Amino acid sequence: MKITMITVGKLKEKYWVQAVDEYKKRISKYAKIELIEVNDEKEPNNAGEKDIELIKNKEAEKILTKIKDNQHVVTLEIHGKTFNSEKFAKEYQRWMNTGKSDVVFVIGGSNGLGEAVKKRSDQEISFGALTYPHQMMKVMLMEQIFRVNKILRHENYHK
Repeated sequence: MKITMITVGKLKEKYWVQAVDEYKKRISKYAKIELIEVNDEKEPNNAGEKDIELIKNKEAEKILTKIKDNQHVVTLEIHGKTFNSEKFAKEYQRWMNTGKSDVVFVIGGSNGLGEAVKKRSDQEISFGALTYPHQMMKVMLMEQIFRVNKILRHENYHK
């Protein structure tokens, strides 16, 4: 399995960088993983809806340049399908069984994802109705990818 994670914004805080590095190391035992960060757009003070849409569209353009035609794209969206860890492991296994072994996860910036990325998405998943900082979401997704691999191999960790 090849996993690419595209996120908007650079991790700056040392603790997020350390967490990402640790999970990248853990995941690499099971899958090839590539992390791509695209620059977020600066949001002007008192940004209106049109400004926010413009920002999301510019970020979407950057994201789409990193996605190949043959990749299975999974976007993290608040209205996506929710999974528990076991069901997420089954979905991950289904991707592998159906030839979707090059999977791209996309985490948008603080304003969400632009429509062009949503249209390119093959599947939308959600970690629930709560809003999380996108830096934390990156770590949470990586932890779940690691957990999925442990579950599929019946290795201790998951409970």
